[in-house]
Amino acid sequence: MKKGAFLPKCIVGFTTPYINDSILDCIGAFTLEELFTKGFLSRTTRDRDPIAMPLNLNWKPSRIFYGWWVVGACFFISLYTGGVVFYGFTAIFEPLANEFGWSYAQISLAASLRGLEAGLLAPLVGLLVDRWGPRRLLFSGAIIASLGLVLLSRTTSLGMFYGAFVLLATGMSLCSGTVLMTAVANWFRKKIGIATGIMICGYGCSGLLIPVMVNLIDIYEWRTAIAILSIGLLAVCLPLSLVVRHKPEQYGYKPDGEAKNSGVFNNHLAQAETAEVNIGTRQALKSHTFWHIALALLCQVMILSTVVTHVMPYLSSVGIARTKSGLIAMAIPLASISGRLGLGWLGDRLDKRRVMAAAFAMMCGGIICFAFTSSDATWLLVPFLILFGIGYGGNNTLRGSVIREFFGRSNFGAIHGFVIGIMMVGSITGPPLAGWVFDKWASYQPIWFVFIGLAVAAILLAVTTPKVSATVQPVD
Repeated sequence: MKKGAFLPKCIVGFTTPYINDSILDCIGAFTLEELFTKGFLSRTTRDRDPIAMPLNLNWKPSRIFYGWWVVGACFFISLYTGGVVFYGFTAIFEPLANEFGWSYAQISLAASLRGLEAGLLAPLVGLLVDRWGPRRLLFSGAIIASLGLVLLSRTTSLGMFYGAFVLLATGMSLCSGTVLMTAVANWFRKKIGIATGIMICGYGCSGLLIPVMVNLIDIYEWRTAIAILSIGLLAVCLPLSLVVRHKPEQYGYKPDGEAKNSGVFNNHLAQAETAEVNIGTRQALKSHTFWHIALALLCQVMILSTVVTHVMPYLSSVGIARTKSGLIAMAIPLASISGRLGLGWLGDRLDKRRVMAAAFAMMCGGIICFAFTSSDATWLLVPFLILFGIGYGGNNTLRGSVIREFFGRSNFGAIHGFVIGIMMVGSITGPPLAGWVFDKWASYQPIWFVFIGLAVAAILLAVTTPKVSATVQPVD
């Protein structure tokens, strides 16, 4: 609209003075209600004369930083994929064993195959998300994961069962984990802990889907239930993937929502920009910092993947009913929400390494309670849920925060991908090892004691993690 144009009566109800282009641009972005109640066309109730209406040209409407929309989309993607593929696997464990007569070790191997492929793909996915951005990967990953669920619903043999999990692992590698974490990390710096914590809470809330899956399986049998969930995956994840954007600089912003003006930035912002580290992928892999973080998280994921996979069969083995064990399986990720938010927030204010060590200590206490749970000591499940949930939930948030702080965001996806690849060694070995222990001794307790030792090792690795500046020099 050219200068000198005026707003028609049909829009504002009266003839206005001539308004310039900058005002018209603002009008295009906001509702008339905003303009009249709090904007530059606002007036007091005593102003009855339209011509006397004062223009408030200093008013700047508040907008939600787009990074928070990215966080929201990633939250719901992680909620659905985490609930259906990761936490929900325990719900089909016993139906599979009953129908096909497979051992617990054979069924658990599917989770290991998922972890193996995800681990092998993670570094490549990290490189791709740094180069192409997250949107394409999320969209294609949702389609592949849905195909994996369809194949799983048609399973007639052990080989077909494993093949379905290969497809699921491929899809999940592209629409969870590294891709979601990188999408959020690119939009935040100072608020990375709380932003990552909110996104990661999607995995925590995904526990709500476990009773849904159990009910679907009870009503429709497990095959039909999995087919329904595959359709839901497409309906939820495909539209949300279109919301996600790559980096704020492409849209005129800086991380955390700082506007990128044409003028000179203030001194504080310039200093913050200079202070941001930028470590190359090869340099990171050679640093002691990287290996302390990666090995500590390997111990965590070995414990976590085993607990999540075997929680329902374990509780059944100690005399706890399937309906109750299903509620415990749901409560594990829900209990982690406070850790994901609380320890993420705390990590923005304290030394992240110390916060990680405290989280590992809580996991250790939780596993001790879990190991001694029985039908006569079900009360131990309460401290287990609190300690274990907060501990692993907090470290899931801190993983991205620590990598972002120590290595920067230029190569965040690649570095995070290599960390995930190493972590998947624990995911591969933990569930089948626990299944083998149970098949051999008819008890899970020996493996829980092994995992207590792993948690102690993780505490020591976190506490002794050196600062990155002591082990590697940033690149220019």
